[in-house]
Amino acid sequence: MNKYEEVKARHQKMVNDFPLGFAFSNEQFKNMMEKWNLEEKDTDKILSIGAGGFIRKTDLELYKKMWDEIRKENKNLIEQDKTGEGYIKDMFVYELNNHEYSYTHNIFDTLEALNISEADIKNNFNLRNGLKLAVNEITKDSLEQEDYGMEM
Repeated sequence: MNKYEEVKARHQKMVNDFPLGFAFSNEQFKNMMEKWNLEEKDTDKILSIGAGGFIRKTDLELYKKMWDEIRKENKNLIEQDKTGEGYIKDMFVYELNNHEYSYTHNIFDTLEALNISEADIKNNFNLRNGLKLAVNEITKDSLEQEDYGMEM
């Protein structure tokens, strides 16, 4: 597991442990509200976070704090990787694979998922180098897998 995967797994646990609710039907909404000891009509006590997700209004500050901590840790780890060969490369390898770069050869879904712009890449050697290393690693792995069992 690379460093980015470790951090991402820890962040995912934080999100999973947070009292989020998801409802895609009336029955699921009712069950979610009951779990929070609320009645269905108590919609003034919850907030939508999009994609069918909800939090209690009383949890809003904790929710913001959790996401601020996640963003801050990622930002710090990126800043600490002075060459792009560590956390940044791991981050790009993971997310490029997650967004099927080896098939699409498109980095834009990855950049969007990471909230990194093309300008960020152009203006930051560490990001640019990490992305280059990740693309090279994925491309090399892809070529090795396509040797069809032949010695290359």
